Amino acid sequence: MTREAQTPEQLSTSALAKRLKLPIQQLFATLRDYAWIERRGNGWVLTAKGELHGGSYRDSQRFGRYIVWPDTLTEHPLIAAIESNQRITPAGLCRYYPHLSARQINRTLAELGLQRRSCSGLQLTALGASFGGRQELHDEYALSVITWPHELVDDPVLHRELNRLAGEDLAVPEAPESAPAARSQAMPDLFAPDRETAPPRDAAQGAGSAPRRALDGHAVDSLLQRRVCDWLYEAQLAHARDRRLPVDDNLSADFYVPAAGLYIECWERDVPTAELTRRLRTREVCRERQLAYQEVAAADLERIDELLTGRLRALGLDC
Repeated sequence: MTREAQTPEQLSTSALAKRLKLPIQQLFATLRDYAWIERRGNGWVLTAKGELHGGSYRDSQRFGRYIVWPDTLTEHPLIAAIESNQRITPAGLCRYYPHLSARQINRTLAELGLQRRSCSGLQLTALGASFGGRQELHDEYALSVITWPHELVDDPVLHRELNRLAGEDLAVPEAPESAPAARSQAMPDLFAPDRETAPPRDAAQGAGSAPRRALDGHAVDSLLQRRVCDWLYEAQLAHARDRRLPVDDNLSADFYVPAAGLYIECWERDVPTAELTRRLRTREVCRERQLAYQEVAAADLERIDELLTGRLRALGLDC
């Protein structure tokens, strides 16, 4: 007499990650790379391939609709092949933060105190070692590099800082098995769209309202200015805010980097006439006096690192 097969237990993606002892974001990324799930709006949906491998939906009055998988998926060759002990570098972290470069991620790790710059490159700190960092020698280039346990992608502090740098207001992946208190501290979904927008200047700086603050405490008027200010701070470049030009006219630039003699102006999409006149005059004076000058437009929001790194290097400043 044969035993009737038991119905497999259904697990949410986050519960499956817990069962596999994998970082949640690593499993989400793997399922996406396998084309079993895809991003649609603010959530994940199954593909035909995902359904073929047992994925389905469950509806919950409390958590809404979410994807579940049979627990037998833990034995699937593709899932079993994931190395939970794989180590990761800042370049590898770019997979989860596609709008950031490895250089930006390295700066954030340094700003958090996990590593520091030295004349011989990046050096692991005691705090970084407590996070599982390891100083290793790169076989191909014989250079010292720092690697991290893959679990770092689920660290809430790193999430907060890198998501802020990427300008993302991120949602939490579904985790219906979690208690409300635990859910509020769960990892954000690294593949959520960028929903942060810059309000009009008068809204950000309206009467009686507190000014926006960049990471270094500088008051800024817009998201674009905050991104530039944060970039300069994390690049460890001393900079002034609203610095007057060295001319008799009452003209100033949004930022000034004294080490490079560079004036930086942030050009928003909608600029009032008076402000536009001032900015055009600032540009003209910088050109007349041959002052180093750089404009960062609203369209440059996602390429600030590339833009400013190239400009400062052209001025002889290695950043």
